[in-house]
Amino acid sequence: MTEHAMIRGEVCFRAGDGVLMPIPDGPVDIDVADDSVTLGWTDGEGNASHAAITRDEYERYVGEGKIRPAAH
Repeated sequence: MTEHAMIRGEVCFRAGDGVLMPIPDGPVDIDVADDSVTLGWTDGEGNASHAAITRDEYERYVGEGKIRPAAH
């Protein structure tokens, strides 16, 4: 089930074997799996993007207040 959150601060993902890429501040959709979390967002021009991070990374970002899940 898709959840919603806000990015506030530096949240990054690794694109393949490349460098870390930032996810822009703003709303994201979140899909949580057993071992990963997929984040989806649109940029200022309306282009959709998505990235997967580990559950550990997700929980660290939430703990740091950089990913703020929407209240239910």
